Amino acid sequence: MISTMKNLFIAAIGLSLLLIPVLFSAQTDHPASAGSSVYAELTKAPKKEANRRNPFENDHDAPVAGAKLFAQHCAECHGNTADGGKKGPSLRVNDVQQAAPGTIYWVLTNGVVRKGMPVWSKLPDAQRWQLVTYIKSLGSTSKADEHM
Repeated sequence: MISTMKNLFIAAIGLSLLLIPVLFSAQTDHPASAGSSVYAELTKAPKKEANRRNPFENDHDAPVAGAKLFAQHCAECHGNTADGGKKGPSLRVNDVQQAAPGTIYWVLTNGVVRKGMPVWSKLPDAQRWQLVTYIKSLGSTSKADEHM
């Protein structure tokens, strides 16, 4: 009887030691780092995709077409002016505005499903590039604007 209780006690201590790191890591708030940033997906585009040129970069009608597509497909999450919404982050921050057009196109095509962004590969290639052109035409917001 004492042997059985001793074994149970040792097992309980061992289990507790295994669970302590799990419990502490679940309760710790980790600050957003580059790897956990909502914009981290931009760094994952394969080099070949990131280097793709936007065939609409000199088309003056593309930002207008892209704005219409944005209103239909993106504004619900990213806000009407792309400053961010309840579901999606701002697309006017430097991380996005300084990203290569091919990188933005890659993110649109593949989505960020685990964070709620759908895959937009169903949109025709030209429409995805028009969205990229529109997003790049927005420019960055200033630091003061980002915190408003």
